[in-house]
Amino acid sequence: MRLFAAVVPPEEVLRELGRAADRLHGLPGAEGLRWTGRPGWHFTLAFMGEVDEGLLPELHVRLGRAARRSEGFRLRLHGGGHFGRRTLWVGAAGGLDAMRMLAERADAAARRAGVAMQEHRRYHAHLTLARSRADTDLRPYVDALAPFEGRPWTVDRLLLIRSDLPGGGRPGERPRYEETGAWPLGAAD
Repeated sequence: MRLFAAVVPPEEVLRELGRAADRLHGLPGAEGLRWTGRPGWHFTLAFMGEVDEGLLPELHVRLGRAARRSEGFRLRLHGGGHFGRRTLWVGAAGGLDAMRMLAERADAAARRAGVAMQEHRRYHAHLTLARSRADTDLRPYVDALAPFEGRPWTVDRLLLIRSDLPGGGRPGERPRYEETGAWPLGAAD
C-alpha cells in the first residue's frame, strides 16, 4: 500500500483555502492545470511510497512514539509558491520548526520500521494546489496567493494516510486518501 505521514488542516481552514483556490481558477491558463481535490489537501511530512502490510504494526508503534515526542504547535496557511514550472502550492507560517521536527521524526520512524524511504531532503512545508504536465508560468498564481493568510490552528495529530492512485484513466480522476492511523501529539504513554 502507498503511504505517507501527514498533517491535515481542520475543515474551516480548508474552506478558507477553497475560497482562495476558487479565485485562482479564474486566472488565464487555469484550465491547463490539474487542480488537487479539496478532500486530499494535506501537508505531507514523510512520503513512504509502497509499504508492505507486514511493516504496519511496527510503523504504527514508531509513528505513535514520534507523535508523543512532539508537542502540538500553531500553524496557518500563508502565501504561495512553486516548485519549478509544474507545481503550485500554498505555504505555511507559524510553528515551522516544530513541523520540520515532526517531519524528521516521522521519516525516522518509517526508516526504523523497515520502510525503504527515498533519499532524505530538508523538509519544506507546502500544500500542493495544482500541477501541470508542461512547463507553465506559475508566477501569476503565486502573486495572487501572496496576500493569503489563513486562520491559525493548533496541529495536534500525526496522521498516516493511504493513497490509492486512480487507475481508470478518466479525465479529472484524483487519488483517494484514507486515514489509516492517527496519534495525538505530546500524549503521555
